[in-house]
Amino acid sequence: MIYDGIVIGGGPAGMFAAITAARQGARVLLLEKNDRLGKKLLITGKGRCNVTNDCSAQEVLQNIPRNGRFLYSAMAAFPPEKTMEFFRELGCALKTERGNRVFPTTDKSQTILDALRRELERCRVTLRTDAASEILVKDGCVRGVLAGKTVYEGNWVILATGGVSYPATGSTGDGYAMAEKLGHTVTPREGSLVPLEEKGSDCARMQGLSLRNVGVRLVNAGGKLLYKDFGELLFTHFGVSGPTVLSASCHLKGEGCSLLIDLKPALEESRLDARILRDLEQYRNRSMENALTDLLPRSMIPVILDRLEIDPMLQANALTRQKRRELTRLLKEFPVEIREKRPVSEAIITSGGIKVSEIDPKTMESKRLPGLYFAGEIIDCDAYTGGFNLQIAWATAYAAGKAAAEKNH
Repeated sequence: MIYDGIVIGGGPAGMFAAITAARQGARVLLLEKNDRLGKKLLITGKGRCNVTNDCSAQEVLQNIPRNGRFLYSAMAAFPPEKTMEFFRELGCALKTERGNRVFPTTDKSQTILDALRRELERCRVTLRTDAASEILVKDGCVRGVLAGKTVYEGNWVILATGGVSYPATGSTGDGYAMAEKLGHTVTPREGSLVPLEEKGSDCARMQGLSLRNVGVRLVNAGGKLLYKDFGELLFTHFGVSGPTVLSASCHLKGEGCSLLIDLKPALEESRLDARILRDLEQYRNRSMENALTDLLPRSMIPVILDRLEIDPMLQANALTRQKRRELTRLLKEFPVEIREKRPVSEAIITSGGIKVSEIDPKTMESKRLPGLYFAGEIIDCDAYTGGFNLQIAWATAYAAGKAAAEKNH
């Protein structure tokens, strides 16, 4: 079974790399171990598929905290505007939402997957549901792929097997082992864009509470700012989640980190203090647990009062000035001590992967083995939420697919 080249992995990067190479005239085989393509793509953006972010290539790079500079050439060659143009040409109507996040107007990931599958068929890409086990090398060059007992011959291979997050979708790290066998370095892998576990149990008491428009700062044990954001946050049975927390997780380093939540970012401390004073005056004959209902979600009030050692039954007009000031400060800086990240299996993406210094940044070709290319999450690059990680997949897949196809000429 002879092809010009073989793409291993039928996720977003793999499908797009196969399409790009086939559009250049290459005879392409796409190997996917699952019984169908794009399993992980279907769950992205909570099933809606955050295709990209409607911003410049430079702005994408600013949202990639890990090895963003490596992607400079690939992102310049295939920026978000080209991603949007590609899908629109395939008949996918797109819309832009808050934070410049781009989604299909159908709000269904299936729309994006169907478009990619139709284009794979139109470009005559051969699909085989087979698990690749080894990349075959002869005379120092790629010569094909072994899958089961079948040998597929090809002049190049694009490895797009993803990371190790969401293993149920097939992301089980097979590509790392194949690359290591060929002499590549794989940096330590851990979850990124992943919820965080708290040390105590306060978050569990507020489980299910979602906060909008809050300020978030991640600081280390010495109080140094690691990351700050503004937006949504969710308390869970184990700790905290939500968009701001997922992005903060990219910067979690070592022990002793805390998440500081500004519950009232629109009010500076003096104005918040005046607001609290008004509420206490208005509800002066009520208990403290009832006097704060205009100010805070009900499930949060017992936690706040416990932290301040205020009796919930204390009458509002009996609260001391000192305790009121402590309340004001706590609402501006509510700390959640972080124990650790949730397991990588719960992460949206993987941090770590094929070492970028071993990959040509313009072509995504291996510097160790001619004819071997990489695309997508397998590379040691990861970004914040907002469509940036899928944009990395499209840009690296385009670079790899285009360069690999040119090898045939």
